This record gives sequence, C-alpha cells and structure tokens, in this order.
Amino acid sequence: MKFAALTLALASTALGQSLQEVLANNTQLSQLANLAGPFLNSLPTTGAITVLAPNNAAVGAFLSSPGANSTSQDVVSALLSYHVLQGNYTTIPNVSFIPTNLQPGAFAGVTGGQRVHAVPNNGSFSLFSGLLQNSTVNGSAIPFNNGVVHVLNQFLTIPQNITTTGVALNLTSAVGAIGQLGLGQTLAGQSDLTYFIPNNAAFERIGGNLANLSSADLTQILQYHVVAAGQPLYSTNLMNGSSVRSLQGGNLTARIVGSDVFINNARVLTANVLVANGVVHVIDRVLNPSNSTIVPNTATTAEAFPSATSASNVPFTSGVPTPTSTIATQSAPGPQGSQSSATSGGSSSSSGAAWQPAATGAMGMGALFGGAALVMNM
Repeated sequence: MKFAALTLALASTALGQSLQEVLANNTQLSQLANLAGPFLNSLPTTGAITVLAPNNAAVGAFLSSPGANSTSQDVVSALLSYHVLQGNYTTIPNVSFIPTNLQPGAFAGVTGGQRVHAVPNNGSFSLFSGLLQNSTVNGSAIPFNNGVVHVLNQFLTIPQNITTTGVALNLTSAVGAIGQLGLGQTLAGQSDLTYFIPNNAAFERIGGNLANLSSADLTQILQYHVVAAGQPLYSTNLMNGSSVRSLQGGNLTARIVGSDVFINNARVLTANVLVANGVVHVIDRVLNPSNSTIVPNTATTAEAFPSATSASNVPFTSGVPTPTSTIATQSAPGPQGSQSSATSGGSSSSSGAAWQPAATGAMGMGALFGGAALVMNM
C-alpha cells in the first residue's frame, strides 16, 4: 500500500509539471529547452499532445551543422512542429502514420498535418520521417500536464518534395520524365497525393516503347501512377482487392499475394516514403492505363506493355542530378503485419523486406530541411 501511494504521488507530481519544466529538469533534454523556448511557449496547455524531443547530442549536432546560425525562425518552427504529435502516445502498439503539428502550408501538403511513420520495436518504437530518416525512441514516455515526451536519438527530417526524394531514391528516370513533360508544378500544387513510382530498371525494360510515344500518351501513363484520394494512401490503406482512381482516370488495384503487395501487376519494393505532399511507394513495373486488368504473376516477369522492348540506357535521365547517396531499406511489417520479401531496386543497398526503411545516418542541416521550404516547387 505504501509503495502504491508513493507511485501515485510521484505520478501526480510529474503530471503537474509543464512541458518546459520537464525538458529543463531532464539532463538529456536541457539543450532542446534552450533551443525551443519560444516555440514551447506557443504550444497549447490543454488537449493531448506528444512531444518528440531530440536529446542533447542531437541538438548539438544540429547546432554545429553548416548553416545552422543562418536558419530562419520559420524553418526552425516548422521543424519543431513536426516533432509534436496530435494526441497522447505513451506507446505505439501498431504500425501507424500519426499526424503532427506541421500543418499544410510552405512546408507540407498533407491535410490534418504531415505524418510521421511509427513502427513498434521490441517494446519501444522507431520513427521514420522524410528521406526515410530513422529516429529511435530512448527510454519510457515522460508525462507532463497535457501529454508525454519521448526522447529521440536524432531529429526527424521534414519530408521533401517529390524531386528531392526521387533523386535520393535513385528514381532518376521518373524524375526526368516528370520534368520533361512539365508535370512538376501540376503535382506539387496538389495535396494528399500517393505516388506509385517505377524504379529505373522498370523504365529501362520498356524504354524502347516509351521512346516512340507522344508527349500526350506519356503524360497519360505518368498520371496513371498518381492517386488523389483525399488522403495519402500509406501501406496500412492498401488492402487486398481495393481499387483507387488515378489522376489519369483509370483505376489501380492493390493485391496482397503472400507477403508481397502489388499495384496491378507491379510489386511494391519500397513503401511509405513520406514526401511533402503525400507518400511514395516504389514499384518494379511501369503501369499501363490501357492494361488495367492485368493481375500479378509471381512466376513470370510479364509486363503491362505486351510488346515491350528494352532501351540501351535508362531513359529520361539526361540533366537529372546523380544521387550522391541513396536510401537503404530493411525488413519491417507490411500492411497486414506480415513480412514483405521484396528488395528495393531503387536503393543502393537493401536486405530482407522493404516495408521499413533503414537508418540513413546523421542528418545535417541540408538533409533536415533540403527543399522543404519550397515544397510547392519541383
């Protein structure tokens, strides 16, 4: 009884603390308290929130990054807003895409707030953000008067625009085609998009056909790979047999075959790559709006373009920046809690399944923000 009373008393004391007091009194978070003082004062004191708090080492690395001293307050506020989850998340029991306080505007185009991808991990959880950055939660949740704090080993990364992300994923053929056809501004001006982007190998396999298409026909094909469904379609939304309408007007069908997820006949290689205005899923085939009823056949490599001929080089890549580094993927739960066995054809290294990204290493200022301040520009 005495132990229970003491526990209750300690909990009551913790819950009576403000967020500022919790950060200032935690030896891991003192630098964040100094960095984020004005921002913290602007947060509501009612309504449940979860604060993702980078530890002192992460803040130190951030402050020592090139350009840190010249970063505008708007950019810092956007980054910090991305570290505030809407709701009280003491734990994360299931794979989740949680809305944050980074609201639609100059830095995001996702209704209800830009998402962060949370994945349970041995009693704790990991968080994946822009460019598949992996931030790990250290220790248990720390309560304050209207929520909890989780200590992170490094900052989240604001999701970048489709071009920056596409280059980082080595999807240079798709990026080049989008630019060549002038679709960048059209896509960037919309919110809540889902992109099913073929990797370079997929474009190369049918490159002989693509070279003979008119710009109008190629535009139709590219628009068939994008969905505007009122919300981004993360892996948890890709249910077996579900059908969605593309920007081109034709339907796309999701199917789950064993541990693999397909869109029409294309296997999802890398899922849930958060971008400024939605989410990217990398696929291994170019989809054909004139062949929308094609179904997966894991025993063959059938294309949606029956008479496809390959190109001698990866098409559409002229003038597209060469990736200086690419993103690796690793095993993680799929949409049904299963394990995907696909490997990423768009990453420099991958092992096992493709539903969960691997750590991309320390993030400097450029990676933290990149093109985020100009997400409406492709």
